[in-house]
Amino acid sequence: MAMTLLTHFNQSGEAHMVDVGEKPISQRIAITEGYITMRPETLKLIIDGGHKKGDVLAIARIAGIMASKKTADLIPLCHPLPITHVEINLNPDLDRNGIHCQTTVKTNGQTGVEMEALMATTCTLLTIYDMCKAVDRGMTIQSVRLLEKNGGKSGHWQQTE
Repeated sequence: MAMTLLTHFNQSGEAHMVDVGEKPISQRIAITEGYITMRPETLKLIIDGGHKKGDVLAIARIAGIMASKKTADLIPLCHPLPITHVEINLNPDLDRNGIHCQTTVKTNGQTGVEMEALMATTCTLLTIYDMCKAVDRGMTIQSVRLLEKNGGKSGHWQQTE
């Protein structure tokens, strides 16, 4: 089996930002997901819009969009990217007592947007936690992962499970 080199390290083993300057510009898309589980009464409060801080899902969605645009400020070796689209879908799941978050991020650029999509999903779920922690500190954020990416030299990749 061939060993894959980690691209964020040079031949001397030092961390560095990958040079993407020679790569062609192409449309890049990443889709991620994550869950937050909570007590049934907390989920009901969110769904009914009864939270005194306001519309939890709307505020979380805005936080996720903002986070996607700040990824390069928080992940040291990420490139700042001109994001062309962010879509965050939040779906309450009564069977699991939680909310499923699915994020799609797009750009036309020289590197992918996987980190921006993961950041958006994570921050969206963290915002739900922050807004509801006063009524439910036992919420659990879980299963944040890349579902699909497309574009660039590596082409299309999709989660198989």
